Amino acid sequence: MARRASIEEDFFLMANLSPLFTGLPFVVWISPRGNARHDIRVKISPGQKAIPEKLFSVALRPEVRVLGPDRLEARELGLLREWVDRNWDVLIAYWNGEIFTEEAVSRLRPVGERQTGR
Repeated sequence: MARRASIEEDFFLMANLSPLFTGLPFVVWISPRGNARHDIRVKISPGQKAIPEKLFSVALRPEVRVLGPDRLEARELGLLREWVDRNWDVLIAYWNGEIFTEEAVSRLRPVGERQTGR
């Protein structure tokens, strides 16, 4: 019962971002650190819809890599790395609790969008 409460609490803290928003071929879940004992991660839900039962974790440091037995195709992993690179400052600020969800979501940029200014 305690583990179920922990999972539900985790979902309460996470924001899921659809492929229409990220440009990725899967749903990405982001969250602040909270009480996590690990470094920054995102969760992935394969496909076009957020399916909590199919989530798996991806560590972002020191490199973007899938944790556990789940896998992403090389193309998908490359797109995720591009998305993380282009949104690194936002993801870190959100993980560290420096910005709220609304600000993080408003600052995130999808892959495939032209990058300007850098």
